Amino acid sequence: MNLLVAKWGNSLAVRIPADYVRRTGIKEGDQVEAHLTADGGLSLRAAKWDRKAFVQELEKTREAMPMTESVMDELRRGARY
Repeated sequence: MNLLVAKWGNSLAVRIPADYVRRTGIKEGDQVEAHLTADGGLSLRAAKWDRKAFVQELEKTREAMPMTESVMDELRRGARY
């Protein structure tokens, strides 16, 4: 498949056809790894999951949520046995 290279700011961009997007499972905002092959080709693949980056994001999210009373305790107080 031949794709058109277009100007995007100071860089160049290639649009990935929808069929390829569905097959690879990538979506807008995902990161991909680019590699040059021995014969001068360009290889793109979905970036591997970064466990350390995920942990850092999770820690930031937890810091943004204040600790409150247990939901289960709250439900049990209102329960009728």
